[in-house]
Amino acid sequence: MIDFLPGMVTDITLKSAGKVLIIDAKYYGNTMQTQYDVNSIHSGNLYQIFAYVKNLDRNQTGNVAGMLLYAKTQEQITPNNKYSMDGNTIWVWTLDLNLPFPQIAEQLEKIAGDYFGSGKFDRTGIGTDRRCKGIIEYGI
Repeated sequence: MIDFLPGMVTDITLKSAGKVLIIDAKYYGNTMQTQYDVNSIHSGNLYQIFAYVKNLDRNQTGNVAGMLLYAKTQEQITPNNKYSMDGNTIWVWTLDLNLPFPQIAEQLEKIAGDYFGSGKFDRTGIGTDRRCKGIIEYGI
């Protein structure tokens, strides 16, 4: 019956200097869910990124973080926060895709720089080949 379990494949996994950042990209018409007039992060997404992080950080080092990366919408509320959950950092962030591509790239490099530390990122060998299964090794 194990065949009935869904595969757990991250969208993007960045690794550098013993640290890992798992990014799961999402798009919804409404970035936040609303229940009883209260806005919150989509709970299923939060459980998903938490499961990715905890499964990769089996030794509980705290060197694995996760990020839910949402496409920015026209909503007034845009989640841009970091949370500490059971010894790991979970980010919920929005990315403005209405900007020119160089500015989108800057937003992405800032995310990586905020987690791994500032520095110039080496993009050599990074492509769109799906066989890499979302794992990108970044050199700083």
